Amino acid sequence: MKRAIPAEARVRVGARDVKLIVKVNARARRIGLRIDDSLGRPVLVLPSRRSVAEGLRFAESRAQWLQHSLSRLPPHVAFVDGARVPYLGLPHLVRHRPRARAPVLRHDGEIKVAGQPQHLGRRLTEWFRAEAKRVIGARARRMAERINKTVTRIAIRDGRTRWGSCSPNGSLSFSWRLMLAPPFVLDYVIAHEVAHLVEMNHGPRFWRLVERLCPQQEAAQHWLREHGSGLHRYG
Repeated sequence: MKRAIPAEARVRVGARDVKLIVKVNARARRIGLRIDDSLGRPVLVLPSRRSVAEGLRFAESRAQWLQHSLSRLPPHVAFVDGARVPYLGLPHLVRHRPRARAPVLRHDGEIKVAGQPQHLGRRLTEWFRAEAKRVIGARARRMAERINKTVTRIAIRDGRTRWGSCSPNGSLSFSWRLMLAPPFVLDYVIAHEVAHLVEMNHGPRFWRLVERLCPQQEAAQHWLREHGSGLHRYG
C-alpha cells in the first residue's frame, strides 16, 4: 500500500511556524529543501523511503537558511487601486475609475479599470489574458510564417511550471504573465514554442532555429532565471 504523505506540514522558523509544501520524489536520493518563489512557500522534497518526520528534522536544521530565504522574497502585489504592475516590462499604475466607459484602458503609464472595486482584480486579470491572446497570437503567427508553419490555435493559461507549450497539431499555449515581462523575453518564449513546430525536441537544430527567430535568446533566458518566478507575485 502506498503511504499517505500530507500535502503540507509546519516547521518552526525563528518566532513563527512556517508552512511547508511536502512533495515525494521517487528519483530523489536525499531530502531537499527549496523555496518556490511563485508561491512564496518552502518546498520539502522527500525520497520515497524517507519519512515526513525525517524531512521536518532536516528542515529545522536549515531554519536559519529558511528565515533568510523567506525574508528575501518579493512581496505579493494584489491587483488593486494604486498598485504598480508591469506591462511588457514597463511599470504602470493601476487606477480604479468606476465610471470609465471602457472596462480597462491602458494610457500614459496607467491602467484604468472601471466598475465596482470588488471586481477590479478579476477585470484586470481578464484584460491581461485578452492582451496576451492578442499580442502573443499576432507575434506567434508572424514567427510561424517565417518558417513556413501554421499556428492552429493559441491558448492562454496561468501555469506555474511552464511559460509555454506546443502540441504536435500546431496548438500553442502561453502564460498570460508573459505580458508582464519585457518584449524580448516574450519573443524568446514565443520563438521557443514556434520552433517546436519544426523540431519537437531540444537538439542543436532546434536551438539554431530559436536563435534565428529570437537573437536575444541568451539574454531572455538569463532574465527568466533571475526574474521569471517574480511574475507570479502579481494578481
